[in-house]
Amino acid sequence: PAFFRQTRVGLFGQPFDVIKLRSMRTDAEAAGAQWATKDDPRVTRIGAFIRRTSIDELPQLFNVLRGDMSIVGPRPHAPGAKAANALYWEVDSRYWARHCIKPGITGLAQVRGHRGNTVEEEDLLLRLHSDLEYVTDWSIWRDLRILIATIGVLAHDNAY
Repeated sequence: PAFFRQTRVGLFGQPFDVIKLRSMRTDAEAAGAQWATKDDPRVTRIGAFIRRTSIDELPQLFNVLRGDMSIVGPRPHAPGAKAANALYWEVDSRYWARHCIKPGITGLAQVRGHRGNTVEEEDLLLRLHSDLEYVTDWSIWRDLRILIATIGVLAHDNAY
């Protein structure tokens, strides 16, 4: 199938299914969900292209229409996401504060380049700082600037 659903954490910490274009083999999550890595053997040739160009995120517009997501906001994470070997909320207790608004297809962290795997705790902290700044200083003008800046980061080195 071209589309697949993946559980993510949304508004007020509630789970929802995000819709994505399939970029990996259908058996990719047979051993459980895990972050994609650079040169991941589960990613198909076409999948590598759609991931590198962020095309795999386009079906999330259906999530926006369903009311699960916004266009701009903190990106939704998988429920068991880890930075280093710690769950996100174990790294920083402020993690749950980012869930006071709907998650977005793009966000401040993404346009600042804080995307991809959270191998080190610092990877999460940089992303979290941007998410909390976005939540605290939200404005329609900032959303417009983020949308414009997103065009410049659609193809990204950390998108694999």
